[in-house]
Amino acid sequence: MGRDEQKEEREVLDSIFPDEIQDISDTEYRVTVNLDVNNPSEEEEDEPPNPVLILNIKYPEAYPEQAPELDVTQPPNAPKHPHLNLQEDKPRLLEALQPTIEESMGMAMVFTLVSTLKDSAELLISERLQAIQALKDVEAAKAEEEENKKFEGQKVTRETFLAWREGFQQEMAEAEARRVAEIEAEEKKKRGKVEEKKLTGRQLWEQGIASRNVEDEGEGEDGVAEGLQGLKVEG
Repeated sequence: MGRDEQKEEREVLDSIFPDEIQDISDTEYRVTVNLDVNNPSEEEEDEPPNPVLILNIKYPEAYPEQAPELDVTQPPNAPKHPHLNLQEDKPRLLEALQPTIEESMGMAMVFTLVSTLKDSAELLISERLQAIQALKDVEAAKAEEEENKKFEGQKVTRETFLAWREGFQQEMAEAEARRVAEIEAEEKKKRGKVEEKKLTGRQLWEQGIASRNVEDEGEGEDGVAEGLQGLKVEG
């Protein structure tokens, strides 16, 4: 009964994985599992090729009433992926298959095992990428915080405000005193110029002519009076 079910499952797997499945014997075969890794934080040219795993399956005589023998490997000379190390990660990947095996006892389970392996490996890589990105975010946040500190002013307290107000008022008083002193100096300068202003030669000449005319007029009047006094009226 078990052997018939094994053959039937194997035929179904041929139609599901036509290019990924390879027979080793009548009861043993391997399925290639291509992982999809999405890492938008890296530049496209720097992205390593997506890793490839191989799920090796060997049917025991009583399968599916008995669990299959499983192993996870990689193709020969597969490029090393920075976020998946099969030598270290194999125990975790095989352990992730155990719940599926226990839930599927008595039924064909290889297709589900392949899907579980793919999901588990992709999740493992995703967790590591997220951890790397989280570390980058923390470092970026620290750098931004340090940069923002350059633009932060002193925190205002009552003491610092009073000290600032006193200094500001003193500065304004000094500025007002300088302004008043400058205005007074300018006014004094203007008054000095008015007082020191000298008459031109023409003005001096004109003022001299006017003085002589006044003197002449005075002398003329006195002479006329004296002449009148000297006259005698004859009868």
